[in-house]
Amino acid sequence: NKTCYVSPSTNNSDASPSILAAFQSCNNGGTIVLDGEYTIASRLDLTFLSAVDVAISGTLTFSDDIAYWTGGGAFEITYQNSSAFWKIGGSDVNIYGGGVGVLDGQGELWWNESLTNDTLLRPILFVADGLEGATISGLNYVNPPNWFNLIANSSDVTISNLNLSAVWSTGDETPNTDGWDIYRSDSVVVQDSKINNGDDCVSFKPNSTNIVNLICNGSHGISVGSLGQYVDEYDIAENITVYNISMSNASDGARIKVWPGVESSEGALLDGGGGSGYVRNVTYQILNNTDNTWAIEVNQCYGQSNETLCELYPSKMTISEIYFEDFSGTTSSAEEPYVGTLVCSSSSQCWDIYASNINVSPPDGAAPEWVCSGFNTS
Repeated sequence: NKTCYVSPSTNNSDASPSILAAFQSCNNGGTIVLDGEYTIASRLDLTFLSAVDVAISGTLTFSDDIAYWTGGGAFEITYQNSSAFWKIGGSDVNIYGGGVGVLDGQGELWWNESLTNDTLLRPILFVADGLEGATISGLNYVNPPNWFNLIANSSDVTISNLNLSAVWSTGDETPNTDGWDIYRSDSVVVQDSKINNGDDCVSFKPNSTNIVNLICNGSHGISVGSLGQYVDEYDIAENITVYNISMSNASDGARIKVWPGVESSEGALLDGGGGSGYVRNVTYQILNNTDNTWAIEVNQCYGQSNETLCELYPSKMTISEIYFEDFSGTTSSAEEPYVGTLVCSSSSQCWDIYASNINVSPPDGAAPEWVCSGFNTS
């Protein structure tokens, strides 16, 4: 089978044309080798792939030319006002990093810029769009401007042994650096990976997914949602399994978040509400908490601080057949003695939520308490 080696960048020259040429040449049965230092300075559309192996033992650094990327250079991702440096799609695609391959988003410059520009469209570091029958393994992701990964319109994708790290030199929480956002995809497995970030460790959009053996630090939890953001869309998130997670220094361990039935806002680039659909058959099993604000959070009022409005306009998203099993550890002192919050907008929208073998305590050792409202607690 044909092998295509991509020559490294010289003096930070744009490697995108050479990378594109290699993928075109070795598509349909070949192997692409990226074993040097590469600068990605222009958009890269790799959504045509078929039966290819990609070996990344070098470093792909995405240029920090904000003017280029925000001036039409990046791909527009309409979902939640995002953008992308590059997109990968096709069938039978295997990407190997061998534990040494690096994707560097140079996110710090973007985060700094976002402090004074809250409508800045920051690119996602890795986007799979229309990817079927694929594996992604052994890569190190560093400082994405936005999310680490978006897996969209894809199926039968297995992701394993990734190391994701987003660290701001200021010590601040890195904004919107979700580990994985999985959107309108089916049979996606994320396993055996470590994530150090400032937002959702994993966020399930409409999809069916399994999450296994993750270590998450500083995140917003393993989240289903947010869902119900767009009025004209019907969101379905079902048949999700989350197993054997270590979660530390996070806002949440397990989290389900849906928008209310009224227009709401969670920031300059994140508003919505009024969408419909359902969350069903979700299992969180074995989750160890260390210094998380909430071990479990269910919220049908996402993006809306006025709880009265949520009661007047309940979410059009239903939540049912949810199982929280075998939780352990200690929460932070932020809400003690409360260790979890389950707030639904009405009992007609939220039912069959089960919790078993939950052994989570506040740090002072007091008996744990829970915030529960809007559903049948019998």
